[in-house]
Amino acid sequence: MKHLKTFLSGEMTTSDQLCRSWLLLGGTGTISTGVMEHLRPTCHVTCLNRGSRLLPKGVEQLVCDVNDDAAMAAALEGRRFDVVVDFLTYTPDQAERRVKQFLGKCGRYVFISTAMTYEKPPRTLMVSEKTPQFNPFSPYAQNKILCEGIFRAAYRQQGFPLTIVRPSYTYGDRDIPFVLRPKKSYTLLRRLREGKPILIPGDGTVFWTITHNSDFARALAGLMANPDTLGEDFHITQDECMTWDAFARTLAQAAGAPEPRIVHVASDALIREKTELRESLLGDKAQTAVFDNSKLRRFVPGFRFLMPYRDGVRRSILYMDAHPECQETDEEWNAWVDDMIRRYSGE
Repeated sequence: MKHLKTFLSGEMTTSDQLCRSWLLLGGTGTISTGVMEHLRPTCHVTCLNRGSRLLPKGVEQLVCDVNDDAAMAAALEGRRFDVVVDFLTYTPDQAERRVKQFLGKCGRYVFISTAMTYEKPPRTLMVSEKTPQFNPFSPYAQNKILCEGIFRAAYRQQGFPLTIVRPSYTYGDRDIPFVLRPKKSYTLLRRLREGKPILIPGDGTVFWTITHNSDFARALAGLMANPDTLGEDFHITQDECMTWDAFARTLAQAAGAPEPRIVHVASDALIREKTELRESLLGDKAQTAVFDNSKLRRFVPGFRFLMPYRDGVRRSILYMDAHPECQETDEEWNAWVDDMIRRYSGE
């Protein structure tokens, strides 16, 4: 319990040895950046990636392609980590490779899967870790399910020190999360501030969950402070849930924008016009996503999510407003949204 309290508070004494050294496979994405920032004041953090971005001071970097077995063997020679967190495994062959690469080299291995693996469409309102895993709309989720199976087999047959963690939609300071948004997410912010209409699939009443990466990081650290999480699976997802229309209104308020002009267009119609949306809508954001976090709290007693969408998105907006490099606009996406609104609403 002492370790759980120190991790949850972000503090750790020098005498604490549980989970002191962490290896993040990745370290530059939204979730992994949040984990790195949470851990680096108290733990030794190493990020293994291709070296495309500079890392903060105090974070060790191993430059390597995780799918190059010879390079990985050289990079990991003589090294052992308390915790390895795998953000870079997406296919079954990669999962098999990770087992060979890290068996005997870590005390804990966290495979980052996805909450998209839970059945779509859902048969019940609340999703728990006991919910069946089946997503016919998403090859990404289907591959993650296969990866989970490979890691579980390694846990049972070889003692591979596995924990599975499933995030849902997770964001950080450089991102404006929403149901339909461009890669350059400041585009959506500009539309709201200029009073332009925005698109929401369906009728806007689907309930959904969005999680800030700082909350995800705290929960992950808490799980790793509990040795009983070996062999278990968890989702880390906010307790707060809102409809997409409510998310839009909250986002507009946080941006200092007027009441949003929302245009609803059926998901099927949007997919007909842009087929790549099938996976992200039918396989994810057009389906209800409300999560039961009781298992997380059983293993991390007293855990609370501290960043509701209102506060988290305000923090993102403040950051992006202060950083011109985050303010690019995706005019192609803007044109597509305007075209959809003209064709399906007459505006």
